[in-house]
Amino acid sequence: MDFTPLSRFIDHITSWRIPWAEVLVMHRNETVFRYRNGYADLEEKTPIDDRRIIHLYSMTKIMTCTAGLQLVEKGALLLQDPLSAYLPEYAEMTVKKTLPDGTIALEKAKRAITVRDVFAMTAGFSYDLGAPSIRDVVRRTEGKVLTREFAAALAKEPLLFEPGTRWNYSLCHDVLAALVEVVDGRSFGAYVREEIIEPLGMSDTGFDLSGEQLTRLAPQYEYNDALGKPVRKDGNGFRIGTSFESGGAGLLSTVSDYALFLNALTNLGTSPNGVRILSPASVDLMRTDHLAEEMRGDFSGVRLAGYGFGLGVRTHISKAESGSLSPHGEFGWSGAAGCLAIVDPASQLTVMYAQHMLNNQEPYVHPRLKNIVYGCL
Repeated sequence: MDFTPLSRFIDHITSWRIPWAEVLVMHRNETVFRYRNGYADLEEKTPIDDRRIIHLYSMTKIMTCTAGLQLVEKGALLLQDPLSAYLPEYAEMTVKKTLPDGTIALEKAKRAITVRDVFAMTAGFSYDLGAPSIRDVVRRTEGKVLTREFAAALAKEPLLFEPGTRWNYSLCHDVLAALVEVVDGRSFGAYVREEIIEPLGMSDTGFDLSGEQLTRLAPQYEYNDALGKPVRKDGNGFRIGTSFESGGAGLLSTVSDYALFLNALTNLGTSPNGVRILSPASVDLMRTDHLAEEMRGDFSGVRLAGYGFGLGVRTHISKAESGSLSPHGEFGWSGAAGCLAIVDPASQLTVMYAQHMLNNQEPYVHPRLKNIVYGCL
C-alpha cells in the first residue's frame, strides 16, 4: 500500500488554511499509515506531535450510543420504550406548530418520545444551548449543571416536531447520556470510563483533564476570512458549566486513544486483544439505516449524500449518490473542529483523522480524505 497521495493531501490542507492535521489508518488491526503536518500552536510555531489532546465534539456521540447499546444488550432498556419510563419529565411534551397565518402555537404532543428517538435524532429537540430553560438551569446551579439536570431542563422546551416523524441534529445524545445515568446509577463519565475507556486501555480520553494532560491540550483555531488566517479560539462552546458531561460533545482524546475505540467497532465490538464492548449484533444495529423515507430531506448535504443515519452514526447506503469509494455499511461521524471517524468492518479498516479548527472545511476535506484512503488500499 502506497499512502503518498494521503500525505500529499495532508500537506496541501495544512498549507492552505488548516493549522495542522493528522491521520491514522489501521488495516486488519495493524497501523499501516500515520502522518501529521502543521503547527499545534501557530503563534509559537510548535509542530504537531502524536500526544496532543483535542476536543472530539460530536465524535463523542459514537461512544455515547455505544454506552446506550450496552444497556440494550443487558436488557436494561428497549429501543421502543417510552423515554418517560426512565426520565419522567418527558411524559407530557408540547410541540411547536406553525398555523396557516404564520403564527406559532403550542400543542400537546400526540406521540411519545421513544428511546430509539434519542439515539436516532428523531425526538424533536433542537441544538439550542441558549434556550430559556437551559439558561435558567445554568444560572440556578451556578454553572455546575449535571447531565441529569440538563435533561430535566430540556424537557421544558417545546419540541420542533412530533417525535419519530422527522430527523433533526440536536441535543438527543446529551439526553441519552442522562438516560444511561438513570438506568445504570453511575455518572455518565464514570460509566464510559469503567465500561469502555479503561477496558480498551485508553489513557487520554475523558470529560476532564489532569494537570499533565492540560499541558498537551492543543490550542483551537477558527479561520478568520477578514484577516485571511486562523485565529485562536479556546474553550468548548458545547459544554455548559464545569460539571456537565455532554454525551453529544464533551469528550477529549488523542488520535491514538480514540482509534482504539473505533477499531473495536471495526472488529464488530471486540478489540484485537479480546476486550468486548459490544456484540456484533449491536454494531450491526448501530450501522443500520434508521431513517424513514420522509426524513431523507432532513438528512442531507454534500458530505451526507448517499448516507443514512443509524443509531448515532452516518452509514453508507448508496455509492451512486455518495460518489464514495467506501463499501456499503462503512460508518462513523465527525466533530465540530474537523475530526473524522471511518469505521469499516467489511474492509477491516479504521481511520482516525484529527485537526482542531472550528469552521472546519469539512465538506471539502472529509469526502476527499475518505476517497484517497480507499484509493491507497
